[in-house]
Amino acid sequence: MINFSTTISIRLIILVSGCLFLFCKKSNEATIQPPYYPSSNDTTTYELIWSDEFDSTAINTATWNFETGGSGWGNNEQEYYQAANAGIENGNLVITARKETVDSNNYTSARMTTQRKKEFLYGRIEARIKIPVGQGLWPAFWMLGSDINTVPWPGCGETDIMEHINADSIIYGTAHWDNNGHRQDGGNVTSSPSDYHVYSVEWDAKLIKWFVDNVKYHETTIVDNSTSEFHQPFFIILNLAVGGNWPGQTIDNSLIPAKMYVDYVRVYQKK
Repeated sequence: MINFSTTISIRLIILVSGCLFLFCKKSNEATIQPPYYPSSNDTTTYELIWSDEFDSTAINTATWNFETGGSGWGNNEQEYYQAANAGIENGNLVITARKETVDSNNYTSARMTTQRKKEFLYGRIEARIKIPVGQGLWPAFWMLGSDINTVPWPGCGETDIMEHINADSIIYGTAHWDNNGHRQDGGNVTSSPSDYHVYSVEWDAKLIKWFVDNVKYHETTIVDNSTSEFHQPFFIILNLAVGGNWPGQTIDNSLIPAKMYVDYVRVYQKK
């Protein structure tokens, strides 16, 4: 004999379980994201003091300067830098290298700095970036000492947070300074540069440490007098070069236009 109350209870349990399964499945699907890495390894020590999330419709010129020109920029680069090659797309800063002639340059791109607007002494400086990969392309996220207008390079100091050249899978991080001539120290790590990654340095009075996705791959000691450049404010630079002494002068034009995507730039300092 069928017990109708028991049957109804079983049906209700099955119905509720099915709804919960669908709800959980939908919730899990909704939260699946591409690999993402936290902004700081140590939120108990670091606090966010400045960022540009690039969520507006235009680049904030109260923060960023556009450098212009096509003089080779000390590296025999082939591009002419101009503001027209940078813009905001879907919450990203996008720097585009194009095949077009301006003056005597056969390519154009953009180079942006925070000089005199946002300058920092020590901290964790990071950006989430997706870079173009191909022969002749040279994207970079880096910093220069704020006194560069009065102290020639390398005496002003330079910290390259991320550089990549050509079609390989190597990310470079390097410090440059002057000690009776140009000195440098750096490291590199194998990555998948055509994907988004968080590139960062942690910089204090003793060390500069380089990270990709919060994994440290190099550090440089800056405690002696020969590295005094790194104990003053620096400003941030984002650019996409085409050609130059390091990548060489052969350009794969099949990859042009090429785009460098910057999801955000953030600066943390110790509490």
